[in-house]
Amino acid sequence: MRLILGSGSPRRLELLAQLGLVPDAIRPPNIDETPFPRELPRPYCLRMAQTKADALEPAADEIVLCADTTVALGRRILGKPADADEAGAFLRRLSGRRHTVVTAIAIRNSDRTWTRAVVSAVKFKRLSEDELRDYLATGDWRGKAGGYAIQGPAAAFIPWMQGSHSAIVGLPLFETAQLLRAAGYAA
Repeated sequence: MRLILGSGSPRRLELLAQLGLVPDAIRPPNIDETPFPRELPRPYCLRMAQTKADALEPAADEIVLCADTTVALGRRILGKPADADEAGAFLRRLSGRRHTVVTAIAIRNSDRTWTRAVVSAVKFKRLSEDELRDYLATGDWRGKAGGYAIQGPAAAFIPWMQGSHSAIVGLPLFETAQLLRAAGYAA
């Protein structure tokens, strides 16, 4: 069976390598990631992972793995910031507060789809304007939900987290391994 990674994320590729897995192909789907009005973070994230998997039609000998990571402050979804100003606004909201990170995975073969969402909690220290300015200057916020990555320079802002570190990075390894086994994929 061939493993197809439905993501262009280098972080997901690195996380799969921790399981000893190297995808046979990488096919990032092109989908609309706009949340529905009043859509909550967990259902949104599950819908994104499922929509990505649905956009990739696996052959009979293929299994597709897709994922989506969303940062949520209460009911508010903080997606990938469009620019440094939006990243700064996101980080000011997160400053000194706890928030959740939801990562959903969808694994699909030609007959069925398996999904799971993992919710973790992260606390940011109170950020000074100097810290915020210096962080934004790194550019690490680009392409990151909520404007940060726990495995990057923003790790210096996080005194506490609860849940799955790999899910916060972008792929919950425990759940991914379980679902791949359930789908009949043997690494």
